[in-house]
Amino acid sequence: MEDYIQISKLNDFIFCPKSIYFHGVFESFSEKTYHDTPQTVGKIKHEIIEKGEYSSLKRYLQAIDVYSEKYGLCGKIDIFDVETGFLIERKYRVKEIYDGYRYQLYAQAFALEEMGHKVRGLYIHSLIDNKRHPIAMPDKNEKKKFAELVFQMRNFQVDIGFIQNEKKCAMCIYKPLCH
Repeated sequence: MEDYIQISKLNDFIFCPKSIYFHGVFESFSEKTYHDTPQTVGKIKHEIIEKGEYSSLKRYLQAIDVYSEKYGLCGKIDIFDVETGFLIERKYRVKEIYDGYRYQLYAQAFALEEMGHKVRGLYIHSLIDNKRHPIAMPDKNEKKKFAELVFQMRNFQVDIGFIQNEKKCAMCIYKPLCH
């Protein structure tokens, strides 16, 4: 497959398909232009993973690139413990487990498994309160929903329109630019 979708964009697409467009527009600008405090703090906290400083133990794969040929996805994982098979996605603050968080983890797990690793557990880790939230491994129905999400992303056309979620729009950092 020649056109990979970034795994991190799954969460963005579920939040709002337009946010991917606006993120792309601003990608070359300083993040100070469009990031609010939560995004800035999250990026700072994530640097530990990016630098491979979570742990020096070889059992932890940190910030490695992963690819799924089956779904045409690529991205990076936060932490994969090769001994336990636990895949951990770190978020600064987890108030609730959103579908986008789960699908991001599913994509990472599918990619790791295609790459020969056995994923036995999925977790979202909240840094602010140091809580780890277990995420169920995807069943047949969840895998079907996941494949449908990827299909929707590949075939999305902004000019056809979609139903906006006012609650999400109110929290969006791109709200001033969106009509």
